[in-house]
Amino acid sequence: MGDFVQKSITKTAVRELAAPLESITAFNTIVAAILSGNPWGCTAYEIAGVAQSPVAKSREGYTARIEFEDTEAKIVGSVNARAPTVAAFNGTVTAVVADEALATAMGGDAIHVSEKDAFSATLKCHDANGEIYYVSFGREQVRVSSYSDDTILATIETWADTVPALA
Repeated sequence: MGDFVQKSITKTAVRELAAPLESITAFNTIVAAILSGNPWGCTAYEIAGVAQSPVAKSREGYTARIEFEDTEAKIVGSVNARAPTVAAFNGTVTAVVADEALATAMGGDAIHVSEKDAFSATLKCHDANGEIYYVSFGREQVRVSSYSDDTILATIETWADTVPALA
């Protein structure tokens, strides 16, 4: 009977942010800059003859927190709304806050509590050495996973040090 033979060692590293990202706009600005500017020097590649971007969003999710306050500013209810994109998130917040029937049913005025929002995006990256790794951004941390070459982490860490919101 054959044995399993280890072929690679993958690593994960996490940077806890000193302060949560201020807003979905700040979050999206960071992610969009990576997708458009490729600061880590990722390279294009092919899978089954299909060209792949050097860095691409592989997963994202956004959750808005809406609370309902009565006339005495007491929270009488809340709604969490999950959206698949930033545009959908913004549209959802606008729609829920403007929904008078929902506010009446909850017994209070709708207030978007942005500091309780949650958002995340995972970027799939192809390193020049051939490795595919992932960088996941959340409101309170950045996670680099599935890498084995330490220069990948060093490159991302050096870049993150230049982004004040990721301190």
